[in-house]
Amino acid sequence: MTSSLFTAYKIAVQARLHEMKRTAEAALEQLDETGLSWTPDQGSNSIAVIVKHMSGHMISRWTDIFTTDGEKPDRNREAEFIPDQPTRQALLERWERGWEAFLGQLEAIGEPQLLTEIYIYGKPLTVIEAIEKSLYHYAYHTGQIVYIAKEQLKDRWTSLS
Repeated sequence: MTSSLFTAYKIAVQARLHEMKRTAEAALEQLDETGLSWTPDQGSNSIAVIVKHMSGHMISRWTDIFTTDGEKPDRNREAEFIPDQPTRQALLERWERGWEAFLGQLEAIGEPQLLTEIYIYGKPLTVIEAIEKSLYHYAYHTGQIVYIAKEQLKDRWTSLS
């Protein structure tokens, strides 16, 4: 039987994730295709790079979490940070694959699994710790996406609040 505390936690986490996803997508919608690869300066990442990184992270962390390390051997994290100019469609498809991996796994997690140990980079942590780390990580990058879009658009920016 599932406790009301677990149900409340899961609903809250899913709500925050959907809010993050919608916030980032509202920023993405304001940009043209070339704007997705724009950077505020030479040392910064573009939104396209951040999207590639977030998707790669989600897929690696949340695929087969109970049987494989969260840092998959076939993930090329460094390649996620190579600037490129993907089409809007290709970028959004990648974005969706990442979110589907995380949200799908989160939906499947049951209460007894929250304290199950999983591994990321060979280090043990509980599923609840992995969820919380991901919430932090994705919120950080969502803020970057919004900031970069706003910085680029200046007075053409439409507030998301």
